[in-house]
Amino acid sequence: MRSVNPFTNQSIEICQDHTESEVKQIVNEVADTWLSWRNTSFEERKNYLLKLEGQLIHDQEHLAGVMVNEMGKVRREALGEIKKCAWVCRYYAENGAGFLHNEIIKTEASESYISFQPLGTILAVMPWNFPFWQVFRFLAPALMAGNTAVLKHAGNVAGCSLAIEETVRKAGLPENVFRSLLIGGKEVEQVIQNPQIKAVTLTGSTPAGKSVAGAAGAVLKKTVLAWGGSDPYLILPDANIDDAAKLCATSRLLNAGQSCIGAKRFIVHEAVYDQFRDAFLRLMLEVRYGDPNDQETAIGPLARHDLRDDLHRQVKTSEEKGAKILCGGFIPQHEAAFYPPTILDNVMPGMPAWEEELFGPVASLIRVKSEEEAVKIANDTVFGLGASIFTSDIPRAKELAEKSIEAGCVFVNDFVKSDPRLPFGGIKESGYGRELAVFGIREFVNIKTVVIR
Repeated sequence: MRSVNPFTNQSIEICQDHTESEVKQIVNEVADTWLSWRNTSFEERKNYLLKLEGQLIHDQEHLAGVMVNEMGKVRREALGEIKKCAWVCRYYAENGAGFLHNEIIKTEASESYISFQPLGTILAVMPWNFPFWQVFRFLAPALMAGNTAVLKHAGNVAGCSLAIEETVRKAGLPENVFRSLLIGGKEVEQVIQNPQIKAVTLTGSTPAGKSVAGAAGAVLKKTVLAWGGSDPYLILPDANIDDAAKLCATSRLLNAGQSCIGAKRFIVHEAVYDQFRDAFLRLMLEVRYGDPNDQETAIGPLARHDLRDDLHRQVKTSEEKGAKILCGGFIPQHEAAFYPPTILDNVMPGMPAWEEELFGPVASLIRVKSEEEAVKIANDTVFGLGASIFTSDIPRAKELAEKSIEAGCVFVNDFVKSDPRLPFGGIKESGYGRELAVFGIREFVNIKTVVIR
């Protein structure tokens, strides 16, 4: 298993894949640990999660460095990601017991209530774009609920996977409460079939998610799936255009545009289209890419050269079909996997920029004549993860957010972001199930009814 620094294009680590027998042994050891871990009290688990929070903060510089080297994230964002992982550990440490407290239900019985019990060992299949956060937003609630876990991480962030395992170990959690599996995607189905695995969670592409869902469904195992998105940002005539442009640029460029909830399609009313386009263009032109370890760098390289090349193909195909490149749209003469901030104007149906998810710093501008047309285009996608509405009419925005926009979350006058306190997930081909908040910790528990006569 080879990790490559996308900035230097140099091999930075070679890990030996686990053999089939080693994978079985790891899964069995983690499952055996669950037999004791499930009987720990909420107070014990709370203390462990607080230790894990402390370890993340203590090691943040080292852990951020692993992330920077393996997938090119700028150091400033990498440090923020580690701090967010610490936050989710504290959040579930402080709130997990309350989320899973027995719920009394009044019936004709002398006593009836709902109890939330852990399922066992959960398999997590995670992507490279937020290599720590994606794991911890699952791991913290899973551990607090009394589950154990094994992780199959993306192959290009094997170092991050091992660093997470080492962090859990250094924090003093029981041996084998969490382990990494160094395997390829083809081996995942076999792990799912292992009877010691009780459920599966995946964040990644739609094809990968469908494959995992099919394998899990064949053996009747619970799944939570978070797939991609093509998030629409609606800019209505009464929006504050300067603020909207700044927030839209921030969302589109976060993590070099490699975010499932990053702004993708900017659906702008014709009354403010030119004003927004010009303000947005100025901001995108100001951004400079460079060494992700340099504090002055705004965006680093994409995580892999093949991903950069696929993105460029989408841009050029859209241009061939009539889109106009306002900025960017070329591959820089550099060994790093850079792609410049890019804006596509005149985006129409049939173009990759309209139909597909663009996983990089590329924005699609779409002009509309009415609010109704904006909503129709926003929903005209196979995805349904996030969306944003920019307007000064808050009551109207709330109505649109609640009743009209087809997405798992809608933000008004802000860009979409995940927060431990709020449920995260999508609809349609953006997946199903929810992470974070009370809903996330209840995904991988047995919601058990107890009735006493």
